[in-house]
Amino acid sequence: MRKGDTVKILRGDFSGIEGKVSETDTEQRRVFVEGVTREKVSGTSTKVSVHVSKVMITNLNLDDKWRAQSLERRKRTRETEAATEKKEA
Repeated sequence: MRKGDTVKILRGDFSGIEGKVSETDTEQRRVFVEGVTREKVSGTSTKVSVHVSKVMITNLNLDDKWRAQSLERRKRTRETEAATEKKEA
């Protein structure tokens, strides 16, 4: 999951909310989604992190050329593996 991907929150207080990932915290395995905020006692709002296991990626940000090529390579590899399994069967 990367910044710019669109995700849908599946569990927790913000379930059902869909938005873009604005930040990622790889150490804690959490993401910050646009529109997911909580109001503090002082009246200011702060971003709320969501664990990556509680979200589903709905749309990938393919602006990065390397990422698009990597996904294409994976797709081709899976297709060739499926073709060889059919030949063996």
